[in-house]
Amino acid sequence: MPFTPYHFGPAALVGLLFRRWLDAPVFILANVVIDLEVLAILLFDLGRPSHRYCHTLLIGGAVGALWGLTAYPLRGILQKLMQLLRLPYHASLPRMMVSGILGAWLHVFIDAFYHLDIKMLWPFRATFIWDIQRHIGWDRLQHAIKTGCVTLLVLACIFYALVVRRRVKGHNSAEGETTR
Repeated sequence: MPFTPYHFGPAALVGLLFRRWLDAPVFILANVVIDLEVLAILLFDLGRPSHRYCHTLLIGGAVGALWGLTAYPLRGILQKLMQLLRLPYHASLPRMMVSGILGAWLHVFIDAFYHLDIKMLWPFRATFIWDIQRHIGWDRLQHAIKTGCVTLLVLACIFYALVVRRRVKGHNSAEGETTR
């Protein structure tokens, strides 16, 4: 998948749906962090494959945890971002690290079905994903994943609008009660 854009749909929807338990910005941005590996490989012309260790559950999970740890000092900035988006935000180090891991794993899982060079279960040699790709047809599977990711982005936007509307409506009704 070309550097992350398609990942925002699934990540945003999952992050919004489970925002009570996940740190949504860390979860969503973990999908960007994982693709830094591909960017570095392309920038430094390191050849093929483009997806290496960060695109495995083992190393990707470690990168996600490190991202959560790195994001912890940035929680004030993330708090302001969430305020701008009119979403509640409660940061904690364990929550941020788990969100980083799960966000990275979501990225790896999606890419494992989209790209032929990903070995999601490395260091183990598992071929079931290749079997799925071969059975469905790689072009058809790629198209279905792109379509699904864009659809999930639309659903995430709709869900976000509903959450903000409900929150603003609740805030306005509570404000009206206090002024009486």
